[in-house]
Amino acid sequence: MSPGGTGLGGTSRRAESPARPLFRRIVLINGLVFTVGTLVLALSPATVSARVRLTEIPVLTVGLAVILTANALLLRRSLAPIDALTRVMARVDLLRPTDRLADRGNGDLTRLIGTFNAMIDRLEAERTASSAHALAAQEGERQRIARELHDEIGQSLTAVLLALKRTADRAPADLRAELHAVQETVRASLDEVRQVARRLRPGVLEDLGLHSALSALVTEFTETAGVPVVRRSDGPLPELDGDVELVVYRIAQEGLTNVARHARASRVELALDGTDDTVTLSITDDGRGGVSHEGAGIRGMRERALLIGADLAVTSDPERGTDVRLTVPLPARLT
Repeated sequence: MSPGGTGLGGTSRRAESPARPLFRRIVLINGLVFTVGTLVLALSPATVSARVRLTEIPVLTVGLAVILTANALLLRRSLAPIDALTRVMARVDLLRPTDRLADRGNGDLTRLIGTFNAMIDRLEAERTASSAHALAAQEGERQRIARELHDEIGQSLTAVLLALKRTADRAPADLRAELHAVQETVRASLDEVRQVARRLRPGVLEDLGLHSALSALVTEFTETAGVPVVRRSDGPLPELDGDVELVVYRIAQEGLTNVARHARASRVELALDGTDDTVTLSITDDGRGGVSHEGAGIRGMRERALLIGADLAVTSDPERGTDVRLTVPLPARLT
């Protein structure tokens, strides 16, 4: 190996930067324009005196204008992909699908466009993988907490409730009223623990399916938030994967939670429709709307939607409330 060599044959080449082909293109365009201009002036009958006359100034002005215009048009067309690249970079958002920059025969800029598109592909793949790991860990932690609430705290509260009942049965009459009040407090706490466990681990989703799980979710929301929910569904849904059902359920759960916390709504409509190609979930309220920025709840819904390749659209009007719409594309079925 020769001194300084790092590869086969004793030579090493660095990948050519996109700036060098661009530099060469600009030099060639300018050289071509001025060469053509020189030839035109040389071959045309127009002449310029040693001392420029007033009648020759318009000829020089027109020639210079033609050269500058041709140079500007050629450079503008050559550098147009950079403007498009800048616009795409300005709207890149890893929580939303990002458009790729099309290569329409851009010559020396093809490598730059391909590198940018590959970077977006890589970032979106890494985002999807990291979101999947994070949400899987979150679901696992929810299930663990739900089991502990149900198996440990729930059983402990049940034992306390039974002990209070036995104590109240043997207690003097003047203490029974107080013991019964304590019983009711413990029973209410037990009900709250069970509700939290159900929200953390929707067993009805695994046992009875998405429709039943959403019905139970709507019933619980109406009881706790005091806001009536109108359910609408047009016919049966196509068969969905477990991951898709879980994402739809969690987004519906988060959407109703946001209504209870922020919307001040008096009515909510939850619709779930399905076709052979898509499943659409929409949550519409008549609250105050006017969402100016997306908080952790909406961003969490977007992360879940991206895991199944779905699109989440949030429309918020101060006069008409907020509409959250999840559109899930379904894979083509073999017939």
